[in-house]
Amino acid sequence: MTPHHPGEPASDAHRDGVAASEPRALRTFTPTQAVLARSRGVFHWTADGRRLFDFTSGVLVANLGHNPPGWLRRVQELVGWDGGEPVPLTAYNAVTPVEVEASRLLLDTCQRSPGGGRLQRVLWAASGAEAVQKAMWACMTRDRPRVLATRHGFHGKKGLSGAVTGSEADPERDPRVHFVGFPREECRDVAQRDDPFDPAPYRRELDTLWQAHGPKLGTLITEPYLGGGGSFHPPPAYLHMLQAFCRDHDIAFILDGVQACFGRCGTLFSHEKYGLEPDVVVLGKGLGNGIPVAAAVGRADLFDRLGYGEASDTFSGHPLGSAAVVATLEAFAARDVLGPMRAVSACLEAGLVGLKRFPQVRHVRGEQGGMVWGVEFADPEAANRFVLNAYRGVSSGRDGDGVHLLGPLAKTVVRVSPPLVITADEVAAALRILDAALA
Repeated sequence: MTPHHPGEPASDAHRDGVAASEPRALRTFTPTQAVLARSRGVFHWTADGRRLFDFTSGVLVANLGHNPPGWLRRVQELVGWDGGEPVPLTAYNAVTPVEVEASRLLLDTCQRSPGGGRLQRVLWAASGAEAVQKAMWACMTRDRPRVLATRHGFHGKKGLSGAVTGSEADPERDPRVHFVGFPREECRDVAQRDDPFDPAPYRRELDTLWQAHGPKLGTLITEPYLGGGGSFHPPPAYLHMLQAFCRDHDIAFILDGVQACFGRCGTLFSHEKYGLEPDVVVLGKGLGNGIPVAAAVGRADLFDRLGYGEASDTFSGHPLGSAAVVATLEAFAARDVLGPMRAVSACLEAGLVGLKRFPQVRHVRGEQGGMVWGVEFADPEAANRFVLNAYRGVSSGRDGDGVHLLGPLAKTVVRVSPPLVITADEVAAALRILDAALA
């Protein structure tokens, strides 16, 4: 049933219109089904003019905020929408100067990052799932076709990206894929981050798979933290163990950083935060700050063995996406986005931990110094009610304001991921709304 909300006649009409013309499968379930008419900075405005603090960043996309003026002007300049000569908006089987600049700048940024020494080539894509698929094409060979994936991850719904999502319990899984444990039980509440962790049982599981399949195993893919799987953030020793296993057996190590890149972990790239040196890193979401673009960046010897056409598609390297990448990388290079964010991160985390005084809230997990957390509720009903109350702004300090959140992950976990540029005052105001939503 299409939700309606008090005082939202315009939004209700839009919700009815989309329900009449589009299948529900286009969206994951969120009890609000917000209608977003415009956005700026850390805010959305609904079709009825209500202001919402965006605590989703459009699924970890608008890391620099929505439509930041300097970034927007730079994109317009790069594509010629500022009165200059407009670039082509098709670039299949052709090269545009803005794509060349995007590749150069992205490789330079990756290689200068701690742990980025193996990142030597760019495979452009239009979405994170496509970039994962291309990374897998580059790493899987006829002689070593089998893949290891960590359980309960989310890498996409398409093709190979869907095959490495979830676990071996999923029906009709690709027989080339084998799943290994992810330490969800050891992914601590933020108050328990320093608890000891022993990666040995997980290494034994990997060694058993190696004994069973030997050199047919050629690729391992994991996320730095489980995003869609419920916001589980592992001890660094777990990821170090995965990388060491790959090095011991000459297995390509793919780090799917689509959700974690461009500041979400507190560093520009997630491999910096966790002290890793992946063979391939997959980037998306924040890479284009709202314009669809993704990339797999990895070892030249892996990517160069693909022949003409084996990773091509209509929109990869598209000039508009390339312009967004250039503008985003330049914005991070021009000013210190991450330093102020880390200070605000501490304030937001403290406020989220404070929500645990309500019996509905079980755990708060997240990236220390970053800008992504999962608030775990006792049951799905409580999680959905929280999302709905936050949207409606129950007893909010400013009449009409609310907080935009998405439907729960893994049924009970509400993700909190505002733009990195949110201020301490904005955090305080939004937290008052979240407190009221629980009270």
